[in-house]
Amino acid sequence: MNTIRTISIIGSGGMAAAIGGRAARAGYTVEVISRDPAKARALADQLAAGATTGTYGAAPAGDIVILAVPYTGAAAVVAEYGNALDGKVIIDITNPISADATGLVTPAGSSAAQEIARGAPAGAHVVKAFNTLFGPVLARGGRLDAFIAADDPQAKARVSTFIESLGLRPFDVGGLHMAQTLESLGLMLIGLAKNGAGTFDIALNVDVG
Repeated sequence: MNTIRTISIIGSGGMAAAIGGRAARAGYTVEVISRDPAKARALADQLAAGATTGTYGAAPAGDIVILAVPYTGAAAVVAEYGNALDGKVIIDITNPISADATGLVTPAGSSAAQEIARGAPAGAHVVKAFNTLFGPVLARGGRLDAFIAADDPQAKARVSTFIESLGLRPFDVGGLHMAQTLESLGLMLIGLAKNGAGTFDIALNVDVG
């Protein structure tokens, strides 16, 4: 059984609301943190279920910290937190896509998750997850498939248990180097939503026979 009962979310946008909503319904205390305290308070009030707000830059209350900010600001957030993230499991949900959504903006051979990990304290563990799920689909409910990439087995197991407790189906795709593939998959899904599907109301499903 998952013993982690407080989840911290840095960010106050649509994905923060979608993941936070699932977590609140699953019985977690959700701590919302934002540079803008008013936005954090508004999301905490929206989530209800005892959701709290934290002080930006201070050590998050949760052992799992969801980094729900745009990739362009993610490295700065991690740098500003510094050792306050030591010992935490950081879930990177970002899709590092260009403004016109035609490509990735990460350095060649790297990924958003790997770049974030380089700036994180040595005792923190970065896990890639949620980047292949669109916020509105995630918020709507239902058993969706969530892909996970990480190097640390214990961190991966904790995030897998957390994801499963949200009513999602976790799938391990390998080490953190696989975040590059997951981010390319995120880009492909955006292209599919804009072109082939014509809607963002889509999700990938693994058919295990």
